Amino acid sequence: MADLLVIEYPTEAQAEEVRRKLLAMQKEYLIELGDAVVAVKQPDGNVKLNQLFQPVSSGAASGALWGALIGMLFLMPLAGAAVGAASGALGGKLTDLGINDAFMRDAAKTLQSGNAALFLLIRKMTTDKVAAELRGTGGTVLRSSFDETKEASLQAGLAGTPPAAATG
Repeated sequence: MADLLVIEYPTEAQAEEVRRKLLAMQKEYLIELGDAVVAVKQPDGNVKLNQLFQPVSSGAASGALWGALIGMLFLMPLAGAAVGAASGALGGKLTDLGINDAFMRDAAKTLQSGNAALFLLIRKMTTDKVAAELRGTGGTVLRSSFDETKEASLQAGLAGTPPAAATG
């Protein structure tokens, strides 16, 4: 079962830096992420999502390639590429992997203008080591599906306080 974690940061750059750290930790098998999205509240009130995986664009690209190859069989590679790209983009749009976009947009609307939220879908995590790596990054846990002790330990790590203060 996966856990959801939403951490607020004062800037988009801080949220992106923490996401880069988490992706590096994933290579060390300290954490396994299902999704990692940075949501930024724009000054006009809109929410911008910076996703790692873009299913629409990758679907369109692979659809165009396959459509062109199949179109070559019928001596119409351009038409095949166009049909393939359209169907690939549609398939990508219908495939929503990870955290629901509507949920992220609604949750990020509560942020102050210019602030960013890091949405994480965590499949597995070595909590003490991840909290130690994220110590002092300055984020605030907005939502999580962790138990209270795990959430408190992570929040203490983000704030930069020693782990002993989190268990007291």
